[in-house]
Amino acid sequence: MLNILLQTTIEEDPDDWSIRRFSRVASFIAGLRDAEGHPAFMVTARDRARRGAPDPVLSTLHESDFDQAWLFAVDAGDGLTPEDCAGITRFRRRGGGLMVTRDHTDLGSCICNLGGVGAAHHFRSRNPEPDASRHCTDNPASTEIDWPNYHSGANGDFQRVRPVGSIHPVLRDRQSATGVIQYLPAHPYEGAISAPAGDASSRVILEGLSSVSGRRFNIAVAFDRTVSGGRAIAQSTFHHFADYNWDPAAGCPSFVGEPAGDAIVRFPEALRSTQQYVRNVVGWLSA
Repeated sequence: MLNILLQTTIEEDPDDWSIRRFSRVASFIAGLRDAEGHPAFMVTARDRARRGAPDPVLSTLHESDFDQAWLFAVDAGDGLTPEDCAGITRFRRRGGGLMVTRDHTDLGSCICNLGGVGAAHHFRSRNPEPDASRHCTDNPASTEIDWPNYHSGANGDFQRVRPVGSIHPVLRDRQSATGVIQYLPAHPYEGAISAPAGDASSRVILEGLSSVSGRRFNIAVAFDRTVSGGRAIAQSTFHHFADYNWDPAAGCPSFVGEPAGDAIVRFPEALRSTQQYVRNVVGWLSA
């Protein structure tokens, strides 16, 4: 049985994107079975300890028995200490698998300090997208949230996604009509990611389409295992994994003001596709 850590970058807060709002992905992973029908993964789900001090788990992650860490960077930019970043970076260097995700503007920008995978994430004030023409609001009607903020649809709805290049293993889907993942949850403000220049182990594997501007934007970057580190996935937004985006009836923090849709509930294939993607990612990171 493999050990998986699901971790946010904020302290416990019932009115924020704390780990309790990722309970469905945690339950789904914990429910996966191996070829003999036994539980394949043991899941630990937690928020960080006191902000500003090294987190006792993240700062020593390289010394732990975790095989993977799924990091949901939901903070305003200060969610990881230097010691935390060092522990996570050393964890990957010793072969651990990482899934690192964030959201719009500077939300989660603390992950820029992670070795390797941090460089895949672009924010407004840190490591902005190389293409300056993208330094603009994707949806002109949304003036309260700054770029990067690609609009793939309302929370509670789904988006159609497209593979980039050769089909990556995390995109395979035998139950899909196309043989690949077709749907993920939508979000009005997806972040920006790309394959870091000069890192031959990384490539963009999946992209979406803005429902407002028509721009293509990257959804996932995969990092292959090398002699210097384990496999990793950089994801454009943590909303692909949030309870609220799998079922809007699960609720959201009070500061979320956009009206939610319900298409992902009315079209079960979209949630099945999303869960297959999670199954693929958790399997690939430790394969």
